[in-house]
Amino acid sequence: MAPGDQEFFRVTSAPRRINEAGAVSDAARHANAGDLPGIYARRILKGAKPADLPVMQPTKFELVINLKTAKALSLAIPEAVLLQATEIIE
Repeated sequence: MAPGDQEFFRVTSAPRRINEAGAVSDAARHANAGDLPGIYARRILKGAKPADLPVMQPTKFELVINLKTAKALSLAIPEAVLLQATEIIE
């Protein structure tokens, strides 16, 4: 779907799908998401009780902005947001 084919602002949690007419993606880095189950497994295999393990959440995130789609939707992305982006697609 081309950026101009839809009339709504699309935010996705899948940064790699931002080219499919998405304007913004804000999500945990997938490369690090696989680490958490491994950390839990290692602790359990070393004898920790699952109920005693703390809840772990991702700490690294990606903010991807597709300026081409934003322009097609007549959206102005603030400079402060652009400065925080990990990737900008022009």
